[in-house]
Amino acid sequence: MLVIVVANVPPALRGRLALWLLEVRAGVYVGRLSKRNRERLWQTVIDNLGEGDAVIVTPDAKAEDGFAVRTAGANRRRPEDWDGLTLIAFHPENDAASEPDSAGGVAASGLSQ
Repeated sequence: MLVIVVANVPPALRGRLALWLLEVRAGVYVGRLSKRNRERLWQTVIDNLGEGDAVIVTPDAKAEDGFAVRTAGANRRRPEDWDGLTLIAFHPENDAASEPDSAGGVAASGLSQ
């Protein structure tokens, strides 16, 4: 299963996500895609994010908790790996805006960039 949560993104991106995934709440998309399609969709999110932010949760058999978390955009909550467990660090508002994410977002739980 895959979960993507977006906030403050352009309507075109929300429409693109709705083509592939089920929108269970405003900005929360769930579904099941192959790894190839999942990566392509995540790249579409990154490319069309605008001023918004996004987080993706995907299965990861290598991770202790069984899933991986990546973020894109100026997100105050960032996943951090602590001895194999993914914890979410909450950064002050001015920190989140001053540290842009890389193209793939923040990697955690065994994901590599």
